[in-house]
This record gives sequence, structure tokens and C-alpha cells, in this order.
Amino acid sequence: MSPGLALLSAVSGYLVGGLSAARLVSRLVAPGQAAAETTELRLEGSDKTLVLGTVSASSVSRQHGARWGFVTYWLDVVKVAVPVGLLLHLAPDVRYDAVFATAALLGHVWPAWHRFKGGRGLSVVYGSLLVWDWVGMLVTSIVGMLFGLFVARSIIVMYMAGVWLTLPWLWWRTGEPAYLLFALVANVVFPIAILPEIRQWRKIRREEKWNDPAEVMQLSGMGRGMLKMARRFGMLDRRG
Repeated sequence: MSPGLALLSAVSGYLVGGLSAARLVSRLVAPGQAAAETTELRLEGSDKTLVLGTVSASSVSRQHGARWGFVTYWLDVVKVAVPVGLLLHLAPDVRYDAVFATAALLGHVWPAWHRFKGGRGLSVVYGSLLVWDWVGMLVTSIVGMLFGLFVARSIIVMYMAGVWLTLPWLWWRTGEPAYLLFALVANVVFPIAILPEIRQWRKIRREEKWNDPAEVMQLSGMGRGMLKMARRFGMLDRRG
């Protein structure tokens, strides 16, 4: 691996990762209206709220609707997947793609472009997995969400479990040390990024309605999509 090319991959990865699709979409959808930098999630029938201090697909979904949240998420996925795929194609035997992806994760969470206030990094993790192993993107995200919803019954675990699963999955499917290092960095960065939400969650976890998976699923765009699917297949009734 060339040190110069590795440095170029890292710098470009950080800068690209820091490009905020949420801010871009918000500017296009509502010119003159700033993207929400905090998002309050409230459950019906409860006086408890969870405040997300992030500018991301979730905040766009709450501010401008689920469709634009979906667009934002996939723009963040593509901004990483395309260059990672290109680097993998140009240098298949050198892990510049992993260097780029790792730096992009840091840039996405702590972007210099936006006073180091970014997203939480899930789109970067899944965007990289989309290139390295698209099956892994589906398995880790879906299994992780289902585990968080129906086993742990925790919104925090719902977000984190998919990232946890990237470590054993990439070890099993690739055995590539650079990809495992990326997964390890993701499992350090992501908990740090959502630490404010973890602290809030611990305070409100005793609220009974937060144990209802149907309620918890409504707190994210991905969760609302999963809720529709679960109801369609009779996994949950429509009272949630």
C-alpha cells in the first residue's frame, strides 16, 4: 500500500463522508428553512420524549416526511458506496477502499464542513457493506432491528445491533483484516455518537409503552417501514 495513496484515500473519504445529504435535501425541499439540528421523538399516550441531536435521514423524515427521509438515507449510502466500489475496482488487492470507508465514517459523524455535527454513521456502515457484501447489508440491518425490537425491546439496541453484527459477518464472509478493522472502528464510533440518546433512553426505559415494539418501531423511518411489513404479514396487530 502506497502511503501517499492511503493518505489521499483517507482525506478524500473524510471530506466526502462529511457531505450532508440531510442538509442538501432540506435545502431543496424547503428553501430558506434550515435543517433541524435536533429531533424530538414522542410516543402517543406518554409524556416521555427522546431528543436526537443529529442531522440525518431520521431528522429529515420527521421534518419533511418519510419520502424525503428515504431519499436522504440512500444519498448518504451512495456517497460512500460509489467511491468505495470504484477503489475496490481500481485496486482490488490493496485496501484503499477500507481506508476510504473508515475515514468517511468519521467524516459523516464529525464533519468539519458543519462544525463537527453530523449523523450517526449507519448509512456509511451499510453503504460500505453494500459494496463488500450486499447480502450482509440486508442480514445485519434486518436481523439487528428485529433483535432490538422483539428480543431486547430497546430502540438503542435496535440501532446498535446491526453494527454489532458487522464484525462476525465480515469475519465469516471475507476474513479481511482491513474490513474487520472498519467494523471495529464502527463499533467504537457509533456508541460514542449515540451516547446522548443512550443516556436519555436509560432514564425513560421504565415507561411501559416504550416496551411495546409497535411503538418503538415508529421512532425511525426504517422502523416505520418494518412496521408496515410486520402488520401486512400479521406479525403485529394494528392497535400499535
